[in-house]
Amino acid sequence: MKSENPVWSPSAARVAQANMTRFMRLLEAEGAPEVKDYAALYRWSITQSGAFWGAVWKFCDLRSSAPWDTVLENADQMPGARWFPGARFNFAENLLSRRDDKAALVFRGENGSRRAITYSALATQVGAFSGALREAGVGAGDRIAACMPNIPETVVGMLAASSLGAIWSSCSPDFGVKGVLDRFGQIRPKVVLISDGYFYNGRWIAVGDKMREVLSQLSEVASVVQAPYGGGQAEGACALGIPYAEFLRRGRGERLSFIQLSFDHPLYILYSSGTTGPPKCIVHGAGGTLIQHLKELVLHTDLKPGDTIFYFTTCGWMMWNWLVSSLAVGATVVLYDGSPMHPKPEVLFELVEQEGIDVFGASARYLAGLEKAGVRPGKTHDVTTLRTILSTGSPLAPASFDYVYEHVKSDVQLSSISGGTDIVSCFALGNPVLPVYRGELQCRGVGMKVEVYDEDGQPVREQQGELVCTAPFPSMPLGFWNDPNGERYREAYFARFPGVWTHGDYAELSAHGGVTIHGRSDAVLNPGGVRIGTAEIYRQVETLPEVLESLTIAQDWDNDQRILLFVKLREEYRLDEALIDRIKKTIRENVSPRHVPAKVISIADLPRTMNGKLAELAVREVIHGRAVRNRDALANPEALEPFRDLPELRSA
Repeated sequence: MKSENPVWSPSAARVAQANMTRFMRLLEAEGAPEVKDYAALYRWSITQSGAFWGAVWKFCDLRSSAPWDTVLENADQMPGARWFPGARFNFAENLLSRRDDKAALVFRGENGSRRAITYSALATQVGAFSGALREAGVGAGDRIAACMPNIPETVVGMLAASSLGAIWSSCSPDFGVKGVLDRFGQIRPKVVLISDGYFYNGRWIAVGDKMREVLSQLSEVASVVQAPYGGGQAEGACALGIPYAEFLRRGRGERLSFIQLSFDHPLYILYSSGTTGPPKCIVHGAGGTLIQHLKELVLHTDLKPGDTIFYFTTCGWMMWNWLVSSLAVGATVVLYDGSPMHPKPEVLFELVEQEGIDVFGASARYLAGLEKAGVRPGKTHDVTTLRTILSTGSPLAPASFDYVYEHVKSDVQLSSISGGTDIVSCFALGNPVLPVYRGELQCRGVGMKVEVYDEDGQPVREQQGELVCTAPFPSMPLGFWNDPNGERYREAYFARFPGVWTHGDYAELSAHGGVTIHGRSDAVLNPGGVRIGTAEIYRQVETLPEVLESLTIAQDWDNDQRILLFVKLREEYRLDEALIDRIKKTIRENVSPRHVPAKVISIADLPRTMNGKLAELAVREVIHGRAVRNRDALANPEALEPFRDLPELRSA
């Protein structure tokens, strides 16, 4: 259950030292005396949008060669608004503004390897890679694709591409052949960056055969660059392209320069999960991405120059793009590649201790997994430096808040954050000057006019509904690739409520301004016409020690729907009537009788997307005998098979 009282509140000293507080004082000094607290700042930011985003540009010290004419044109159009017209700048130049011996990147591999690259050395490598790309004929608007592990060479490639105005797109090497081709085949890259393999769960996984098949079907690729995982010699045979070191030599001696481009020049192509069809290619602009990330990193995460930040992510998840933007703050970015649970569940907290991490990010699933494994990092590791813990990927259960404050660190800002690939950023997230309430995201992001709509499109509070954004924001996509008239883009986000961004989350605003995410709205259960968010059920079921994970869907039944709950149990348990009764009782007593599933079914594994999210819609298709249109978007498509023809699905 939620708590009426905060589980953490910032000290007076922390509030005084926070970037958010400094920002409010700056605004007051420049004529906005009404921003005495965050609630007032939020109101001002959504009513005076132009003044707010102009102030963020100044406060975060964005570098540009030409100023903007105005902050926002066509403010009444969504889509159609235009941000900072007239400004000329370069994304990579802002991320490489620091040029000293401070560590920019620290790489830690599952195999125990460690590499550090200073800001000055990073700029040198980017300059050489950029020069080699120019020599290969790469220019503004060309696509550079990477199927890479989370290693420094991936960051170098991205920065080099953006220095030239090329468009970067990446996925992780655990994608299958079709999964890679479904993405890169749509954008037709000119250069592809690959590795020789990666480590996961103690195994070296070579990718040569897979990448050979992928490249044979990307006919327009002019150059392939191969970066060995270890940064030196290749771990395994791959020999499919120009060695990374050789490619750098081709560009050495070239002076690092940055093409000055418009604020809305395309920077990234990211991809929807693709579980119900080919993934959508979402194009994000350089300026909107940068200013939104800096707002979130500097103001909401309270990241400062010299801090060390870590997020467990792959290069196929938008959190990688978000994390790398920390370079613009002058922080040290810790990259990790491998399993977060190998060789032991607390391996990531060894990074906290050894690298002095200030801001630590992972998925809600990871934190729940630590609790189930009995890990107590606060007792076993030095977490003195740890100031903020971030969580995303799925709603963070109230029990996970208890776990963090009891067994990780009592004085830490625990920020559950929510947004997505669609906006390459967040709608709701943390705040260093606000308290943390159990089960809630701390606040709506400043500058984001976020509401919760009921079925009739009316804003509601303390009631579940559709999470929407009713005014333009800088990190809205430029559009979808190969969607020249914008029809698919408008259909995806603006069809239900014209002129309003509908995000697809089922959410609730609390009385004090916090946000609870109840799951994806397209996966909402609707038995008897009552809308139920899946996360409400997960939060209760996964408090039981026997249950590792769960997945719930609605089955069409008797001219209505009934709730099915699939549970993955710990190895030492089996699903008997006593456990089923306890599961149902827990849901009934802590949520409502309407949430109680008609069936509780044991399952060996749960299917997930490549980003680790439950594939609820795919399971729903399977149990209804419909085809799953894009199985290659799943990390473990074989997990779908046990859901077919279950006898429990045919009985009352």
